[in-house]
Amino acid sequence: MTTTIREHRRKKGLKQAELAELVGVRRETIGNLERGKYNPSLRLAWSLSRVLETPLDHLFSFADEDATC
Repeated sequence: MTTTIREHRRKKGLKQAELAELVGVRRETIGNLERGKYNPSLRLAWSLSRVLETPLDHLFSFADEDATC
């Protein structure tokens, strides 16, 4: 999974800790999300989308080989 959370967070002028507080997680979780080391719950993904004012499909993408259809 790749994300653009870092780019969108920076555009909003937010630090990791500030974004974390807004969505109700620890700063480390935001860091792990930004590095693609953590897959968020649907609730967290929606919260990030709302706070960053960005559609979900602009925040997260999955490589075809990761898809299970």
